[in-house]
Amino acid sequence: MSIKVGIAPDSWGVWFPEHEKQTPWSRCMDEMREAGYDGVELGPWGYFPNRNPALEQELNKRSLTLVAGTVGGDFLNDTSVDEMCGTIDDIANLLGDFPEAKYIVLLPAMYTDLETGELVMDPNLTDEQWGKYVKNVQRAADHVERHGLIGTFHPHVDCHVQTEEQIERLLTDTDVMLCFDTGHHVYGGGEPIAFYRKHAERIPYIHIKDCDLAVKAEMDQKKWSFAKAVTEDIMVEPGRGSIDFEKLHDALVEKNYDGWVVVEQDLFPVKSFEVPLPIAKRGRENLRKAGF
Repeated sequence: MSIKVGIAPDSWGVWFPEHEKQTPWSRCMDEMREAGYDGVELGPWGYFPNRNPALEQELNKRSLTLVAGTVGGDFLNDTSVDEMCGTIDDIANLLGDFPEAKYIVLLPAMYTDLETGELVMDPNLTDEQWGKYVKNVQRAADHVERHGLIGTFHPHVDCHVQTEEQIERLLTDTDVMLCFDTGHHVYGGGEPIAFYRKHAERIPYIHIKDCDLAVKAEMDQKKWSFAKAVTEDIMVEPGRGSIDFEKLHDALVEKNYDGWVVVEQDLFPVKSFEVPLPIAKRGRENLRKAGF
């Protein structure tokens, strides 16, 4: 059994393929290595180089291992899922050159705008809409599987699968695996360690982040959007929020977790490009102390 630690571009404030407020990809990749991480995710498709040999050369220069790709879309919209499947084909073709890159993370569309926090979809689904949602989640995961990879659905803040009840319903209505995100789980009112133990067989891949519940309480009181709460540091490096990562590590060992955990801390937009590296270093050290 082996637990290895990687990190995602999200921890450098990267939410989009291109954005003037985002750290340049080469600096991000340099600092991932400097912060002490061994593996990386691609992040938004097109942020890092997405062709070989360019990507392979850049990762090899920094002794970094590619572990996963990510694709997002609206599971209530068939056309959006069609587009996701096309992107999955592109990502899978790239991942084929990287033997440890076994996963494509399926990110659901949020019902609030990523930048403004404005409501863009109804947070509540009818039974008919739910049926369409899970059918499309299954369709995307099956499309990943055709490439010999694992499609892992990522429950997320401000999406239609966020709370433990919603995640349980998804697990019942599909056979899809999860990319389990510890920080988003806490944000949604759940207890991540007990939930992981209960559903370990459906969780082959984990995103690690921490959530500051004091900021969450202030957010609820002042009715902040998630976008606003991120600027108030609602998501913090592992070990600074509410999660006991030593106990999480014990649970992973107990369930024979074998693979990567990837730190993914929501930071968009960073106040300056100097901000992410010290946070990433502290997070890695805190995880090391917890046994990772």
